[in-house]
Amino acid sequence: MTEKSLKWRLPLMAAILAACLYYAIPPFAVDGKPGKIKLGLDLQGGMHLVLEVDTSKLPPEAKEDATVRAVEIIRNRIDQFGVAEPSIQREGTNRIVVQLPGVTDRERALQLLGKTALMEFKLVSESDDLYKQAISGKVPDGYKLYKMKAGEGAADLLLEDKTLMTGEHLTKANVGFGEYNQPDVEFELDGTGAKIFAEITRANIHRRLAIVLDGVVQSAPEIQSEIPGGKGVITGRFTLDQATDLSIVLRAGALPAPIVVKEERSVGPSLGKDSIDQGINASCIGFALVFVFMLVYYLFAGFVANLALAFNILIILAALSYFHATLTLPGIAGAVLTMGMAVDTNVLIFERIREEQALKKPMGAALAAGYKKAFTTILDSNVTTLITAAILYYMGSGPVKGFALTLAVGLIASMFTGITVTRAFFDVCLYKGGLKNLRMFHFLKRTPKVNFLKYRKVCYVVSIALIGAGLYSMVQRGEKLFGVEFTGGTLQEYRFKKAIEVEDIRKALSEIGYGTATIQHAGKTNDIIIRSVQGSEEAIQSRLEKDLGKESFELLRLESIGPVVGKELKIKALWALLLSLLGIWAYVVYRFDFRFAAGAILALIHDGLVTLGLVSLTGREYSVTVFAAVLTILGFSINDTIVIFDRIRERRRLGVKESFEQNINTSVNQTLSRTILTSMTVLFVVIALYLFGGEVINDFAFTMLAGVIAGTYSTVYIAAPVLVDWPGQKK
Repeated sequence: MTEKSLKWRLPLMAAILAACLYYAIPPFAVDGKPGKIKLGLDLQGGMHLVLEVDTSKLPPEAKEDATVRAVEIIRNRIDQFGVAEPSIQREGTNRIVVQLPGVTDRERALQLLGKTALMEFKLVSESDDLYKQAISGKVPDGYKLYKMKAGEGAADLLLEDKTLMTGEHLTKANVGFGEYNQPDVEFELDGTGAKIFAEITRANIHRRLAIVLDGVVQSAPEIQSEIPGGKGVITGRFTLDQATDLSIVLRAGALPAPIVVKEERSVGPSLGKDSIDQGINASCIGFALVFVFMLVYYLFAGFVANLALAFNILIILAALSYFHATLTLPGIAGAVLTMGMAVDTNVLIFERIREEQALKKPMGAALAAGYKKAFTTILDSNVTTLITAAILYYMGSGPVKGFALTLAVGLIASMFTGITVTRAFFDVCLYKGGLKNLRMFHFLKRTPKVNFLKYRKVCYVVSIALIGAGLYSMVQRGEKLFGVEFTGGTLQEYRFKKAIEVEDIRKALSEIGYGTATIQHAGKTNDIIIRSVQGSEEAIQSRLEKDLGKESFELLRLESIGPVVGKELKIKALWALLLSLLGIWAYVVYRFDFRFAAGAILALIHDGLVTLGLVSLTGREYSVTVFAAVLTILGFSINDTIVIFDRIRERRRLGVKESFEQNINTSVNQTLSRTILTSMTVLFVVIALYLFGGEVINDFAFTMLAGVIAGTYSTVYIAAPVLVDWPGQKK
């Protein structure tokens, strides 16, 4: 980098900094003022729903646009409900993904979205004999029993089967207040509807006219006289919320087909606040550990790296704001993780500069050579990690997408700040005459001469034994190994005001047929997680309210996933793993050769199996976030492996006279310091996530912790030795 290039590079960096400050500050809401970054449901509370439009009973010509019409009707309902910044998106042919930030009254929200809102007007039978015959089980032809909304019986009214009019002519529906100031719903009909309504009321004076919504009679008043104006009232002992919601669904119109909730994730405000606090704490602790380490170990160079790291975080925040992305708890984990991985860029450069200084090169030449030689390794290692991030983003959903986006942006930002920003800072100091030498501490003062290949067969046996133990545990646990995301079912997390025993809850649930549910404490002693079959959430919550009192606990989160969706998520996770391995293999073949790619892939398979095995052996469950962590581990591990591969390739190109085994041993020893330092900085932030990130991402953090250790080990003892033992390739 020349003095001339600084004249445009410095203004460019200043412009990028200004843009980042503009888009990122303030990142989060302060004192009621909105922040630039939108928080995910897991941080602010709310609901995530996957709805499926059941078009099975529609004619072929109506199926094509049923989901499109359903999206618009649901959007109208939500807009009138008053949800701030909702998200309604079509997914596939007949699914709709709905996100409702801040909505914690899940029952009301489900009622609002799930009502088909098919409004019908039918006459009530006047014959007591026919009614008695119907309730005895013999419903006469031309009639049907209907449940009355306010009634106690399963079937309260006998209605004529003929529908006199539907709600298609309805133009207005608003909340009103009738007798005794009781809420009701006042409606108006269009011109055609008013004429039909007038004819119906004129021909049936002194008969009861039932107003039926989705098969339930809302009210059945007696017709006192002809109603010519097309106006009417629906009464039914409504609460104000019920009347409001009924008027909303009537105004928005009837759905073209029934809606089925395939997936639900609800997060209460308390858990959201806890997640924010714990995420921020973990981020600050992780950042502080990395900051102090870099400053102490690399001295002035570490100070420059820390400035680049702060710039890196600012770029992540600005990117999230600019692209209107949502910051989720896994997204925070991704940001924290990029702190450790971003330092890797600086470690690679600084260790290269150290080597050049050891050759007694002038400071300017050492800087230039260090950055030049480190660039290829940085590029290769980051591209392979970006491959896994891209696949995560493409295959994942919800929080996993947020994690993948944050990880990808962080990696790109780390390349910019680590290569361009730090270099510009050093060059300014160099040209001003203030940089004569870059002093650094030495983790390994001399390059070790350990014969790593000597112990490779012992390591093979250890790895096979560990993988075998993990596979045995997986087989033994079977379906119990997978969380509700993959098997389908319901997960509920409650926070009780007073400590409660698991057995007390199990006893209560046994009385309603859910005694086999998995019940365990989570994090705090008063937090309880209940895993059971899908559709059990209402019965479980009602039972807890009955036995313990509604005010004695709070629902922190609820995840309800159908078996079909669970199976789809499981297949997606497996495809993501396979595509990641294939993508990395293809890139390593392109950049190196088939033998190197084989060593890399075997090491990655080793890391994945060891990590998943440890998750199983420790009694944890496989979830989407656990698989996201495994994919991230693949990126981290190949990152480490490529550093060694690059050094092996470099020594071969230089024509160093040595055997292939000597080349590998020397390359591993020369890069050992970098391997340890990088793993150490990543471990700093992963341990911070594990200890302080909270229960929600604890499994993710544990998986990362196990994977980082496995990845560091496999880089030295699996990936490199395989190059020697590959059939027909030994030299």
